[in-house]
Amino acid sequence: MLKLAVESLTAKAFSPFGDVVETSGVAPLHINQGYAERFDNLAPIDVADQGGATKVSIFEAKAIARPIVLRVMERHPLGSQIFYPLQNCPWIVVVCGDPRDFSSYRAFLAAGSQGVNYRRNAWHHPLIALQNSERFIVVDRLGQQSNLEEIDISGMAFLVDHE
Repeated sequence: MLKLAVESLTAKAFSPFGDVVETSGVAPLHINQGYAERFDNLAPIDVADQGGATKVSIFEAKAIARPIVLRVMERHPLGSQIFYPLQNCPWIVVVCGDPRDFSSYRAFLAAGSQGVNYRRNAWHHPLIALQNSERFIVVDRLGQQSNLEEIDISGMAFLVDHE
């Protein structure tokens, strides 16, 4: 079985696949009489193609069984997709350039304060939560056309090397 090592999520390492969404290093705007800080423009939203609109959802994820075996990869040809954790729990992000080429796969451990914005057409594994009932805010495309392409990779037997 092929093992995929997990690396820390950084903006530079993730840049071929999209953006890391985090407030670290971003100057806040102080609002609400000083009782809140707002962090603007953390990632570009790319959903308008073919009449698409922005959709904001909350996903409640179940922890993936261990060992983590990858069975499917997906991409969204008509728009970007943001996942941002709401409970400050680490989670796993798996991406690749070509789902049929093991050497193009990357696995990242996202801190609970980091989200990702998958670029349009970036191949990625569906959400990998490490704890039950973990919630994520998701920003993606709402529209009439299908914005999901999946490929079955279960025959390749990938194992994410994370405890």
